[in-house]
Amino acid sequence: MAKSGFGWALLALIFIVGDLSAKGPNVLLIVSDDLNRHLAIAGYDQVATPALTRLAQAGMRFNRAYCQYPVCGPSRASFLTGVYPESTGVLDNKTDMRVVSPELKSLPQLFKEAGYWTGGVGKVFHGKLDQGEVAWDEYHMFQNEWNPVLKPAQDAFESEFGSVDLPKNQKAWRARLKELRMAAGGQTPPGYGPTQMTDAQHRDGKNVRQVSSWLRNEEHGEQPFFIACGIHKPHVPFWAPQKYFDMHPPQEIQLAAVPPGDWDDIPAQALVHRYEAFGFEAGIEDLALRRKYMQAYHACVSFVDTQIAELWKAMDERNLWEDTIVIFISDHGYHLGEHFLWGKVTLFEECARVPMLIHAPGMTIAESESQSLVELVDLVPTLCQLCNIAIPEYVQGLSLKPVLKNPSVTVKKQAYTVVTRGPSTLGRSVRTERWRFADWGDEQFELYDLNNDPTEIENRIKMRPEFQLERMQRVLKQAKNRAVEKN
Repeated sequence: MAKSGFGWALLALIFIVGDLSAKGPNVLLIVSDDLNRHLAIAGYDQVATPALTRLAQAGMRFNRAYCQYPVCGPSRASFLTGVYPESTGVLDNKTDMRVVSPELKSLPQLFKEAGYWTGGVGKVFHGKLDQGEVAWDEYHMFQNEWNPVLKPAQDAFESEFGSVDLPKNQKAWRARLKELRMAAGGQTPPGYGPTQMTDAQHRDGKNVRQVSSWLRNEEHGEQPFFIACGIHKPHVPFWAPQKYFDMHPPQEIQLAAVPPGDWDDIPAQALVHRYEAFGFEAGIEDLALRRKYMQAYHACVSFVDTQIAELWKAMDERNLWEDTIVIFISDHGYHLGEHFLWGKVTLFEECARVPMLIHAPGMTIAESESQSLVELVDLVPTLCQLCNIAIPEYVQGLSLKPVLKNPSVTVKKQAYTVVTRGPSTLGRSVRTERWRFADWGDEQFELYDLNNDPTEIENRIKMRPEFQLERMQRVLKQAKNRAVEKN
């Protein structure tokens, strides 16, 4: 029986409405590098972060979020697949996840396969992993125009040989440039100080402006978008424009002194000795130098926050807040002299605990906070569920959707973090509501009462609390089993 024109029109309308309702929300994922909790949103009042504060006011702040490995490569391979490091096989910055775990799909890959337009800038993965078409419709990796190391070197080179643009000089300059960039990007000793660049000349400034352009110009067309903005700062070198250094006078920085003998009850494997490369002597405070590093680090944090504000401008102009999920995280934390430790690669709170903010339109309550233990590995199942994308069977994280709907809900009872020491030792740490327990092998343990000792000064294992030790060993075993057994 032939359908009337009205009938066909009605079917077309139903099809269109159904298609619109099936369209998932947009996603904007912002990932900072080496960012600890020196943020206003984390209660640290020495660094104002108005852009991040605005995001926290619009959505949910997770006060007890933890990374799974306090190093860039393993952490990113984990939270971008929803799989713990022991199962990704990535336990250092050199291992290629595509070689050791080719069956895993990355977060942008999942969204691209689901019909999303995917765009990425900056450091999303570590290295060149998934920078191609498998994950992205468009991807950019920017460099600085020049910096406090490269610019003087270029001036010196050109004074001797002439312009670096001359054909006869290009090969030699490229070789010198490679050397300089490798040295400048090293972990230790960290470069620090103000640059003569504008915000837009820094690669992070370029990153956010590229994303802003995508948002303003609607590069995604009729598709929903998944955009990942990788922000390199405050990763070393601690460089930022002068104005951000001016915001943090060294003499005004308040320091928490390291108690004498802090290392006495800590297993040797739990420690890292980067203090030497940072210019310190073991057990001797150099408050002036420490303040210089903290000034530079805080300057980078303020710079990051200002760049994020540029994203909010584009979001406001296109009225994107109502249909865009916005997430802000760091891949791991960073020591700034606590426990006389510098850098990362530890299991202490300063390294393992990270900022996490989520705005989910129509779900998150403005200015809400969650005290639930959550992990970065939960990001994949959360976003998949919010966007109606099938969660891969191998995913080990848990969706935080119940927490987003109700901040008082708890989805897990522990958070699990690991880190290697040499080729044969894997330190494992588990956090519960009250305790942090770490096992370094050979009967080397840590046990901290986080309720009464949040800065982890007193290792209570020396008191031989046998019942507590046995209980935490069981909890750690449960967490380990979950981390090594794919679904």
